[in-house]
Amino acid sequence: MTAMCDVAFLLLSFFVMTATAKQPEPKPVDTPASTVIDKLPEDGVGTITVGDKEVFFTIPRNIRRSTLERISTEKGIQFTEGEYKAFENTEGFGVPLNQVKGLLALSPAKRNAPGFQKGIPYDTINDQLTDWVKQAREANKAMYDAQLQEGKITAEEFGKKGDLAIAIKGDAKEDFMTVKRVIDILQEQKKNKFFLITGLRNKDF
Repeated sequence: MTAMCDVAFLLLSFFVMTATAKQPEPKPVDTPASTVIDKLPEDGVGTITVGDKEVFFTIPRNIRRSTLERISTEKGIQFTEGEYKAFENTEGFGVPLNQVKGLLALSPAKRNAPGFQKGIPYDTINDQLTDWVKQAREANKAMYDAQLQEGKITAEEFGKKGDLAIAIKGDAKEDFMTVKRVIDILQEQKKNKFFLITGLRNKDF
């Protein structure tokens, strides 16, 4: 019995230490079911979350600061060092540009409170999602281009990683036209290949 307890605690310790904690999301969604089991790349993927006709964007950590710097330059919005640090630690966000500074001034718990963030504008009249995706892609390309020039990566690796991968994570009950608008925004930037995130289901379901 003692030996079994030792094994149980060893297994428990292993799973606790190797498990990846689920990151907080400003907009949790129930993804549609699928039998496809292909996994997303572990890093280097920007995720657009769609739910209740609201859109949120998660930028890879290594380009968050440079993306916000590019937004700052393009839109003329000044950010403090503290705000850049807060943005680097923000997993996902969904507010208009004029509310970003206010969002970064809050604690992570308040930022991710259910219903607090109302989404990034993405309609044809006020399309800010295009700006975020464009600047994130350019920041990613610049980062890997610098690594290529320094000889840290090969031209082949640059070809694979230079263009930021994008994934769309939509709620299973989301209106099709909302998702279509997001896809249209990507295609307008000549981003025609992207991932669709789904949940796993049994083939016989």
